[in-house]
Amino acid sequence: MNELKIAIVDDHLLFRRSMTLLINSFKGMNVTIDAENGRAFLSKMETTSIDVVLLDIEMPIMDGYETCKQILSKYPEVKILIVSQLSSRESIHKIMDLGAQGYFTKNSNPEQLELAIQNVHDEGFYFGLELGSVIKEAILWYENYEEPKSNKKDVFSERELEVLRMICRGYKSKEIAELLFINVRTVESHRNHIMDKSNSSNIIGVILFALKNEYITVEEI
Repeated sequence: MNELKIAIVDDHLLFRRSMTLLINSFKGMNVTIDAENGRAFLSKMETTSIDVVLLDIEMPIMDGYETCKQILSKYPEVKILIVSQLSSRESIHKIMDLGAQGYFTKNSNPEQLELAIQNVHDEGFYFGLELGSVIKEAILWYENYEEPKSNKKDVFSERELEVLRMICRGYKSKEIAELLFINVRTVESHRNHIMDKSNSSNIIGVILFALKNEYITVEEI
């Protein structure tokens, strides 16, 4: 397996150094970029490629929101894991709206970080133990707005809904493939179709779309 190349973007030097030591202790992972803000990170990206970026939100010069937009525009293959203390409805909504693939709070157990990075890279999303609460908080935030529902009653096929429900329950693509007796490529194809049909940039956006249009319920998450 190729070594995962990681970037850490945070304005606190001590945090970056500590995270670098921790991540470099994980098997198959290596920190190749550390930067104090988004502008410095994007400058280093011109000469160094990475797989996953751990991105703080509140930073001087260029914050995490703007950096996230720039990454998605210039380097869409890079997975974004937000690492922040922010957990308000507004910040969660904005993070998901931008298209970040994961959210990891700075108060989380350090042992969870390896799983978070691996899942963001392999599965395309990670919201960990906070997934249910993140979704519920986001729904409460969305309910303040009059967002139109889909006019289509058959946006997702039955198989796609089956895959979506299993993703919501934390199953990985390989596990879904085994349980449904299909291959992993078929699962990935279903995931891509689900995202295309819901016009979502990440799995959390898909889940919100499915909830708002009553394809799934909060209790199924």
